[in-house]
Amino acid sequence: MSLLPVLPTAPASASLRFLPMRDGALMIELADLAETLALFDALQAANLPGILEIIPAARTLLLRFDPSMLRASDIEREACARAGQGRKSEAGVLVEIPVFYDGEDLAEVADLVGISPEEVIQRHTQAEYTVAFTGFAPGFAYLSAGDAGLTVPRRTSPRTLVPAGAVGLAGEFSGIYPKASPGGWQLIGRTPLAMFDLAREPAALLIPGARVRFRDMAKEPGASVVVPVAASEITSSAQDRRQAALEVLSTGLPALVQDLGRSGLAGQGISQSGAGDRGSLKAANRLVGNRPDAPALELAPTEFRFKALKRAVIALTGAAERIEIAPETGAKRVFAANRPVALERGDVVRIPAPQRGMRSYLALRGGLDVPMVLGSAASDTLAQLGPEPVVAGVRLCAGPLPREAVADAPYLPATVLPAAGEVVALEVVLGPRTDWFTDAALADFLGQDWEVTALASRVGLRLAGPELTRATGGELPSEGTLRGAIQVPANGQPVLFLADHPLTGGYPVIANVVSHHLDLAGQIPPGARIRFVAARTFKDIKPCSGAPT
Repeated sequence: MSLLPVLPTAPASASLRFLPMRDGALMIELADLAETLALFDALQAANLPGILEIIPAARTLLLRFDPSMLRASDIEREACARAGQGRKSEAGVLVEIPVFYDGEDLAEVADLVGISPEEVIQRHTQAEYTVAFTGFAPGFAYLSAGDAGLTVPRRTSPRTLVPAGAVGLAGEFSGIYPKASPGGWQLIGRTPLAMFDLAREPAALLIPGARVRFRDMAKEPGASVVVPVAASEITSSAQDRRQAALEVLSTGLPALVQDLGRSGLAGQGISQSGAGDRGSLKAANRLVGNRPDAPALELAPTEFRFKALKRAVIALTGAAERIEIAPETGAKRVFAANRPVALERGDVVRIPAPQRGMRSYLALRGGLDVPMVLGSAASDTLAQLGPEPVVAGVRLCAGPLPREAVADAPYLPATVLPAAGEVVALEVVLGPRTDWFTDAALADFLGQDWEVTALASRVGLRLAGPELTRATGGELPSEGTLRGAIQVPANGQPVLFLADHPLTGGYPVIANVVSHHLDLAGQIPPGARIRFVAARTFKDIKPCSGAPT
């Protein structure tokens, strides 16, 4: 049942398409950036109940919503009624960015536009830009100025490393890299300003709606540029050792602190992140009496050993199968995973490498007492946010003990996790960009097993199989992506996005994994194979006439 009021039908001059994503998500495609931002403003102002997040991009809005409060048809009706109204928001704050124009691609940009490098600088500094949307990385703003005359394509081959503070152009946008990262934008200069700093509120210097002007530092005597470093990037892992509950003795790969992640920060270019297998994290916390989103350790598929520095209660879920405890005196004890286990001071705990799956979750009663970053303790490996990786020698503290009781029955996982060499079936909703691929490519996508390569991380899984050929050429304007999105780069080999995926992407997404298979996707190891199975497909509504469809 819809909780929204009935709106009168309003004629819309804009052309809208509602593109399939999956349950709880819908993409709206519009004709251009101006129409997209106008509808974004209108939907933001409407404050519709059940809308969790709206992620604007060049020509699309990605809406995440609560299906128990809102239906996709409600959003379609609301969008149709509000489209074509024009932007009503007031002019944003003006931010001035000093730039030293010595970029590696300045001369190439000048050739592409047909002007001199000096005129490129002149056009860039004379135009007033607006922050249209954010994405790619925290603090990365897509800056639009329709009259700048500096529209250029991305580089044909992206650089493996672009320095922090680099100023670039791509398509109709200008942007500034907040951190050193790979990138394919045409670089024309650099700035000393930190685009993203956790010591600042908000952390992102540029937020949607802000106005931006660039200033040529070469015209300022004595000006120089150094690599910008945000104060918040200089961190310390020191803890109060007197209160520590556990000391890590050894780990094949670093463990990560995770909770359920960060929501509602799309305006700063920050995706949710959090546990790769959310169900297992919640189960581990329930077993020890914590709230479901309490910080816990996400263990890599290697052996992990630690020592109890005081009495504690732990639980292990996910891929790991057992807990081995060597007390200071007495015989070794072995416990199966998925149940609470009491530890005495001095116990040495070994968690063997799992035979199936990828990620295990170690919860400590009271939760891990770690600093919160933007409201979460999640370690986002792509955005480089959250606590530092947990390695040998690190001591971990527990938070206040909860009042809830420890579980008296073991947790029973809903499924057996996959192993290398096995085939995993994942249900997907086709779209939103299935029409970018040939019929033969779609048949291959659904009809073949895809090998999970060794290039696997929390960001995503690179898959190997038949090349998926496109039915259309050109570049896709950047648009919002979901955890579970299956993006297809130019080489035709899909990438399955996981918990630390980028907020926006520039390659077409052929399908999205359904919500109830996202945790399973986060447990698929390299060497396994994936068979994609098409689930029900949401309707693709053609251009909106202003009336509900």
